[in-house]
Amino acid sequence: MSDQDVYTHGHDDSVLRSHRWRTAQNSAGYLLGHLRPGLSLLDVGCGPGTITADLARLVAPGRTLGIEPVEDPLAEARAAGAGTTTLEFAVADVYALDPGAGRYDVVHAHQVLQHLTDPVAALRAMGSVLAPGGVVAVRDADYAAMTWYPADDRLDAWLATYRAVARSNGADPDAGRKLHAWARQAGFTEVTASASVWLYTTLDERAWWGGLWADRITTSRVAQQAVERGIASASELAEMAAGWRAWAADPDGWFTVPNGEVLARAPR
Repeated sequence: MSDQDVYTHGHDDSVLRSHRWRTAQNSAGYLLGHLRPGLSLLDVGCGPGTITADLARLVAPGRTLGIEPVEDPLAEARAAGAGTTTLEFAVADVYALDPGAGRYDVVHAHQVLQHLTDPVAALRAMGSVLAPGGVVAVRDADYAAMTWYPADDRLDAWLATYRAVARSNGADPDAGRKLHAWARQAGFTEVTASASVWLYTTLDERAWWGGLWADRITTSRVAQQAVERGIASASELAEMAAGWRAWAADPDGWFTVPNGEVLARAPR
């Protein structure tokens, strides 16, 4: 991320709770069939490292490097990768990736491009460190396409608020639908697009998803930015949190998060 980029969510525990749930299986299924032992892999925006550690095990004995623009989540990432000798983590800027420092068979970024002010430049940088025939794999949610049941004005207000906060950072919360176009703009000519969803509907899933968003919309960096920028008041955020708790308590509750996915190949 550049100095102009802001990670809209921040690193509050309500954010990291969702990150810790992510695995290669539930968050990178579109990529798994392209992995094999011996490949080298770069994970951009690795967060607490749960996906990274899974990917590292799949490509070992190939090396894996997970990077973040700040040190904050990396201690947890190193703990997640403990015992995987082919895995390292470091602070690095996606826009400043250096081909001279090494190339990778796979460059992966999960829920990263939606937070960048120049996702096309980031994709070009990821492509610059690909080995011949390598693949850039990116996956991002599409907030405008999220759907839930039952309807609740408080959740409508939550979605409008989050999207406004993200856009105030120069980011694109609806990135999922644009990944294919961005990859083509970055110069990739062999681009395969797909989509998948996360679904939360069981009692445990609703409690987890609704609870973390009830916390996030009132205590995280999202909430702070919303109040500071006049997007929503603290009392309005509290109402949104109540809407999330009501949704979580409803046995008919249903929430889907659509994710766009792209595999973009380097020339062989």
